[in-house]
Amino acid sequence: MTDETSNPMALGDIAARQLANATKTVPMMSTITPRWLARCLQWLPVEAGVFRVNKVRDASRVTVDCSAQDERDLPETYVDYEEKPREYMLCAVNTVVDIHTRISDLYSVPHNQIAQQLRLTIEAIKEQQESELINNAGYGLLSNVAPGQKISTRTGAPTPDDLDELISKVWKEPGFFLAHPAAIAAFGRECTRRGVPPPTVNFYGSPFVTWRGIPLVPSDKVAVVDGRTNILLIRTGEARQGVVGLYQPNLPGEQSMGLSVRFMGINRKAIASYLVSLYCSLAVLTDDALGVLENVEVGKYHAYPDTYA
Repeated sequence: MTDETSNPMALGDIAARQLANATKTVPMMSTITPRWLARCLQWLPVEAGVFRVNKVRDASRVTVDCSAQDERDLPETYVDYEEKPREYMLCAVNTVVDIHTRISDLYSVPHNQIAQQLRLTIEAIKEQQESELINNAGYGLLSNVAPGQKISTRTGAPTPDDLDELISKVWKEPGFFLAHPAAIAAFGRECTRRGVPPPTVNFYGSPFVTWRGIPLVPSDKVAVVDGRTNILLIRTGEARQGVVGLYQPNLPGEQSMGLSVRFMGINRKAIASYLVSLYCSLAVLTDDALGVLENVEVGKYHAYPDTYA
């Protein structure tokens, strides 16, 4: 018998590939997410790095009267302000990217090595920004929920009744729920069990589950600990006295809102360094702009009868 593999009749694949150029993608990174929270917030420039939230000390003292057809004296009033309003300081998320000049000189076709190193680093910084907006101990959403704006689930799993109760806490023009994808899936199961599957809407070109017309926005930065998590409801915008994002404008080397990249030089080992900085914070303008549903169980499932048996 003739061994056909030892006597090829034409050029083989392995040898032929030595003359071919592979089509290459840019580097992919699985930790990149849509970061919907940053997209949904209104962002305000903070030119001096400080944002002060002024409030009224006691709104109930502002008296008015519906005038009757007589000559009674009109009420006299004034609006008093808090003498020590809260100030929010911008925080920095930053790092230094190092790359050897030999690498950037020799291996930047078809994709520029410096550009890709900076792109992926910026993506990581923006992921950290979203985490800080939610979890930062100073300005994060979860750290700034007023005690009266916190409720707990009744049965563990997030039910339509629980979300309705949360809406009653943030009823003035609520913007969106913010939850871990597992919590949104858990809410969907509870709706299915009750025969009220939640509708979906297109939001920024993607489908979102909604409840009472309010979208449930997913973020994996809302932590799940021991099978439990939180669901937030947020009103946004300065005009609505809601939640606003804060950023520093006009930075040296500005690439996007609050983000700058600056070349730091080349050391004696021919390594070039780039400083990447993102300055941001978040402010809750009034207490009723933010509410949270706590103790949300994400691992509860239901058995359904087999309707086709």
